Amino acid sequence: LYEEKVSATLGANFIDMSLKGGLIGIVLVMLFMIVYYRLPGFVASLALIFYAALVLALFKLIPVTLNLAGIAGFIISVGMAVDANVLMFERLKEELRAGRTVKAAIEACFDRAWPAIRDSNVTTFVACIILYWLGSSIAASAAVMGFAITLFIGVAVSMFTAIIVTRILLRLFVVTHLAQRVSLFTAYAGKG
Repeated sequence: LYEEKVSATLGANFIDMSLKGGLIGIVLVMLFMIVYYRLPGFVASLALIFYAALVLALFKLIPVTLNLAGIAGFIISVGMAVDANVLMFERLKEELRAGRTVKAAIEACFDRAWPAIRDSNVTTFVACIILYWLGSSIAASAAVMGFAITLFIGVAVSMFTAIIVTRILLRLFVVTHLAQRVSLFTAYAGKG
């Protein structure tokens, strides 16, 4: 077995560095989404901001202690939130290439991406439950259980923001003149 003591200031430094790294990662992901997916990427970035605020509010309400493992769970759940948007937006591009209108493509992309999003999130929920259950019976239980809780909450909220918030925001853009410009939704300039 291995044992190491970490001073309180060193632990605080690790947490500060993790939070800064997470923030930089979220900003870079948002920039990538905007550049690559254009208007849907901008909408996903808004949903990601809403997601982060909602998750952090839930962490405060429950309360969840954000140790290094908890921060790791949160950052992984951000990746899951982005993954759901990528699945939907790739589907959106396919629907636009097939000649659908922007409005019809948006509705179809959510309907057709939902099974993949649901299945990936359900398997993550199962893994979180197993981690929490097994974590309660080992010596380093706080870290494992904290990771499982933050990941579970983050993935649940990411599912909500990807399916509900992103969809609502895209529907709001569809009723504007922006929906006439298919190039804002994809690099393919098909029917609008």
